[in-house]
Amino acid sequence: MRQAHQILTLATRGRGLVEFTREARDFVAATGMRDGLLTVFCRHTSASLLIQENADPDVRHDLETFFARLVPDGDPAWRHASEGPDDMSAHLRTALTHSSLGIPLIAGQLALGTWQGLYLWEHRTRPHRREVVLHLIGD
Repeated sequence: MRQAHQILTLATRGRGLVEFTREARDFVAATGMRDGLLTVFCRHTSASLLIQENADPDVRHDLETFFARLVPDGDPAWRHASEGPDDMSAHLRTALTHSSLGIPLIAGQLALGTWQGLYLWEHRTRPHRREVVLHLIGD
């Protein structure tokens, strides 16, 4: 078994999804590994990871609309608002999604479906620079 890792820094424009499928595929290709498991880990508590459709941008819009209804900014019941009205809602959105993902590597390719892409989901309204750790174990 071999291992390889890389830290991606992704710039966000504020709340929304940032696709990084190409960067993950490039990392995997550079390792030369054929079979294994890619673990993707987000190093933040107000952003998360998602495998989602990458063909129709309406999907991303509808996800944002759903989460805006489910977890609105500035709920007066929340105590934590140190960084503004989107602070606690960003943490709750992260708690409802994923901080890590596992994607099988088969014959040198990530085993993603035809329309699946890897996304960092920024839950804050301001732009940020986010770190995503890629860790591949395999042969």
